[in-house]
Amino acid sequence: MKTQQLTLQSERNRKRLVEIVYKAKAGHIGGDLSCLNVLTALYFGVMKVNPKEPSMPSRDRFIMSKGHCVEALYTTLESKGFINSETINTLGEYKSILSGHPTIEVPGIEVNSGALGHGLSIGIGMAIAAKMNGESYKTYVLMGDGEQGEGSIYEAAMSANQYKLDNLVAIIDRNGLQISGTTEEVMSLENMRQRWEAFGWEVLEMNGDNMSDILDTLESIDYANRKPHLIISHTTKGKGISFMENGLKWHHGVPTADQYEMAIHEISDRIVALENELNHE
Repeated sequence: MKTQQLTLQSERNRKRLVEIVYKAKAGHIGGDLSCLNVLTALYFGVMKVNPKEPSMPSRDRFIMSKGHCVEALYTTLESKGFINSETINTLGEYKSILSGHPTIEVPGIEVNSGALGHGLSIGIGMAIAAKMNGESYKTYVLMGDGEQGEGSIYEAAMSANQYKLDNLVAIIDRNGLQISGTTEEVMSLENMRQRWEAFGWEVLEMNGDNMSDILDTLESIDYANRKPHLIISHTTKGKGISFMENGLKWHHGVPTADQYEMAIHEISDRIVALENELNHE
């Protein structure tokens, strides 16, 4: 897909995300919105996956380590064809296979995740397995920035360097906010780049709010440099909904009826504009 097409897909996913969170009356919508562009770029522009064969051995692996933002993953999997609209509409209902964190009951989800600090270790195991078996698939792990306070992440970071896992890409959704405040107030993370470079990782930074920059960064990765790759994705919590952007209260929140209508209208206007641009190319 071209950059504009991916941007359009992301906006359609954004609208759908708001719909399912509003219907379910639950969700970590702020962090969902900040990572949605990256998920769209991975599933529609980078990763080798097949919704008709979710378990094909050669597939690229994705782990949603910040599992509380699973609604963003659900909407991405729906738009990619892994799960249908009837299923995603059951979010929050009794006996639904969709829960508040990723589970392997859902097609396209690799592992049960969401216990913060665990996803990178699991991803490293997958990347090591690929090396041992001579497989070419890549493993991508999306972490939150607040999650970086978990010590297990840094044990994992050392082992990824030890095993020269250049088939592993870890992405930090750097929106600057966590449930109890800014990341720098709760547990300072900077200088993040120097920290990961000291662990032996190749570190890249990108504007996670900009699809062009996301694609350029992902496409620049050297998968043969014998280094694991860390991308710091600078994003905006609540991205794409003006009254939610950079708002701490939207870490976990459900819009009111009026707010829902405002959000849908705002996103729909962007969708129409993007569709018009693509139709006139």
